[in-house]
Amino acid sequence: MKIQNNKKFLYPAFAGMVIIVALVAYFFFASVSAQKDTYYIYIDKDDTQDSVFAKIQPQASPMAMAGLKTLLRHTSYSKHVRTGRYAITPGEGALKLFRKLRNGQQASLRLTIPEARTMDRLAAQLSKKLMLDSTTIAQALLSEKTCNKYGYDTCTISAMFVPDTYEVYWDISIDALLQRMQREHNHFWKGERTVKAEARNLTPVQVATLASIIDEETANTAEKPMIAGMYLNRLKSHMPLQADPTVKFALKQFGLKRIYNKLTRFQSPYNTYINEGLPPGPIKIASIKGIDAVLNAVNHDYLYMCAKEDFSGTHNFAKTYAEHLKNAARYSKALNENGIK
Repeated sequence: MKIQNNKKFLYPAFAGMVIIVALVAYFFFASVSAQKDTYYIYIDKDDTQDSVFAKIQPQASPMAMAGLKTLLRHTSYSKHVRTGRYAITPGEGALKLFRKLRNGQQASLRLTIPEARTMDRLAAQLSKKLMLDSTTIAQALLSEKTCNKYGYDTCTISAMFVPDTYEVYWDISIDALLQRMQREHNHFWKGERTVKAEARNLTPVQVATLASIIDEETANTAEKPMIAGMYLNRLKSHMPLQADPTVKFALKQFGLKRIYNKLTRFQSPYNTYINEGLPPGPIKIASIKGIDAVLNAVNHDYLYMCAKEDFSGTHNFAKTYAEHLKNAARYSKALNENGIK
């Protein structure tokens, strides 16, 4: 009789335990996401526990969300909300997501450094991908103190950026970002590129400066080493570069189609019509192809170039000024015939 009585109580108890285990599994291990694909939430410095819930809720299953709230509310998470970009993957339970949020196990993102013309524009582009706002980035890049910390000034800091794609965290600080860019720059220049620059008596900053001009002269990669050779010839001959893109940069009028004589007299250290040598720094973040074009410049005797009259984006090169004037006249005629002012 005793065994039968014990069984009477054991079965309900066992059933109750099964129900409890099932509920725990349902609340804490069932998929939080109601979506088929991974999605991300972004937690910034202004977020609270409740705002984090609000960011997860629209894409979450109700029961798993209840489990997540239970876990977070019974810990000190509300006092230690961690910033970051967090991935919520299909099949991921509340317990696993809870650990991610509590421990700050965020997902990295792919950040592409653009070939921006100005540091303001770079700041605006980077702020679209990072927690950092454009003002914070721009202030750092326009601060002599910050630039000096990394071995540059406000004119040359753009040479530190190598336009490529990097894995970073969304909430990276401005200092950490600049340190990362400096490491990537040093890695990029380590070895053969530095040897080639030294062989031409150029520093990495000077290479980037000349490359930035060449990038603005043409989008034709094959022609860039040819243009590089021409500008290097001018530098050796102590001739002003007379590069139209430097005038556009000085004026901050990047959409100009024609550079008239009056514009070439604009007073600016960046105007290579009135100043001999390279400008104070790059006129944009130089492309890798532009940098390599300078390092692998074609050796020739050309001192002049003018855009071709067929608007192909390539140039006619000349060894003498008289020959250059003929090329320029053909190009000017084509501009006039097409109504380009």
